[in-house]
Amino acid sequence: MARIPVPALVWTVVFLAVLIWSGVGPKDRATWVLEVLPAVIGLFLVVWCVVRFPLTPMLYWLILIHAVILMVGGHYTYAEVPLFDWFSDWFGWERNNYDKLGHFVQGFVPALIARELVIRLGVFARRGWRSFFIVCFCLAFSAFYELIEWWVALASEEAAESFLGTQGYVWDTQSDMAWALSGAILALVSLGKLQDRQIAALGRR
Repeated sequence: MARIPVPALVWTVVFLAVLIWSGVGPKDRATWVLEVLPAVIGLFLVVWCVVRFPLTPMLYWLILIHAVILMVGGHYTYAEVPLFDWFSDWFGWERNNYDKLGHFVQGFVPALIARELVIRLGVFARRGWRSFFIVCFCLAFSAFYELIEWWVALASEEAAESFLGTQGYVWDTQSDMAWALSGAILALVSLGKLQDRQIAALGRR
């Protein structure tokens, strides 16, 4: 029987530990399900990738970070994460901005997932078109998530306020998309070269 690599074991333990913690006494059970479901789906996709289409090590860890952010938000609701309540007091914010971290990462991580896929599958011949597509994809993904939040709000009045997390901010939807856009751009600028090296290393295996 092949041994499970230590990084994979650590990844799995961290994910499951946070998932179990998140599910114990969440602030709102319906909101928890809605927020944590994407992380659980991500877990199954990661398992599939490990078997069929191995990703770069950096991408696995970024996906884990994204999942943890989702699960923490699911446990407390995005408007009531204690650490960001403290930040609000410290910086004089009028709201809990944990949801903005979530939307920033919603652009940052999918941008690198999309980048890795289009490079390895040879989708684009020119780098400029590749970057343009990735940024557009992340904006589309963010917009679609906002539509999901809207549909949930219409379907479930009980979970709507906790899931939307607008906290009375009239420009919440637009700012969420702006944070996702900035995350996508920063990901391409800051981690593109590292990802290229790791993709090249995968090809040499």
